[in-house]
Amino acid sequence: QGQLVESGGGSVQAGGSLRLSCAASGLTYSRYCMGWFRQAPGKEREGVAAFDSDSSTSYADSVKGRFTISKDNAKNTLYLQMNSLKPEDTAVYYCAASLWCGLGRPRREDEYNYWGQGTQVTVSS
Repeated sequence: QGQLVESGGGSVQAGGSLRLSCAASGLTYSRYCMGWFRQAPGKEREGVAAFDSDSSTSYADSVKGRFTISKDNAKNTLYLQMNSLKPEDTAVYYCAASLWCGLGRPRREDEYNYWGQGTQVTVSS
């Protein structure tokens, strides 16, 4: 059974940086397209960044130019580098794995097969 474990969350002041990691196990990592989501208190979960295919990426408008998604297939690990953090980036961040690659459109949440447990990111002003 596949498992995703996030790490790297924490508290940081506005303008700071964090790098989240998501380690995958129990699944054939190269078959999956990975994504990052977040959920702020009182809000719905939203997509942040994703690999649409093996090399093509997409970002939410709110994080473009500040966040970078990357992966290390040899380590079965997904990353999210977050720079210039803002208080509105405060949320629980989740990674997810999907077999639906190359759709030509953003994947729905129900098109992800595995989810991590989440890691808290808190940005103070």
